[in-house]
Amino acid sequence: MSQTVKDYIRTIADFPHEGIMFRDVTTLFADARGFRMAIDQMLHPYAGERIDKVVGLEARGFILGGAIAHQLSTGFVPIRKKGKLPGPVISEAYALEYGEAVMEVHDDALKPGERVLIVDDLLATGGTAEAGIKLCRRMGAEVIGCAFVIDLPDLGGNAKLQALGMPVHVLCSFEGD
Repeated sequence: MSQTVKDYIRTIADFPHEGIMFRDVTTLFADARGFRMAIDQMLHPYAGERIDKVVGLEARGFILGGAIAHQLSTGFVPIRKKGKLPGPVISEAYALEYGEAVMEVHDDALKPGERVLIVDDLLATGGTAEAGIKLCRRMGAEVIGCAFVIDLPDLGGNAKLQALGMPVHVLCSFEGD
């Protein structure tokens, strides 16, 4: 029986807090076949599309984004948490369950008209991805889509991104988490 990407993802109960079922992609990344399968499947919907840059959301999006950018022979742009990038940045705040966080990107990382794909491991509430989309758009880039390994549909992120007119591609979902 052949494995799916979901088969490579480990679930850790009560991490980082009691009652949370943490979906751990490090087991997917550690397996050569599973990792290649995930990268290939994340790229599949964009075959034949022009993608100028791959944008990865901190932190596991860097691992996926680097591999995808390599496959596409294109550049990679990190979007990081506030205070982590050394050069001039633009910032975008987004809501957390309690409070707010800020994502940043170098202000010269993207050029107007560049077509970008945003990638990360997990789509939960969609706040980080929404901030990433807004940062890219503020620089004049065209976000052609967002790709994730895991979707937690009960948390509403997919619906939030689609409401922004964003095509969303996910490899697997975990309901009720």
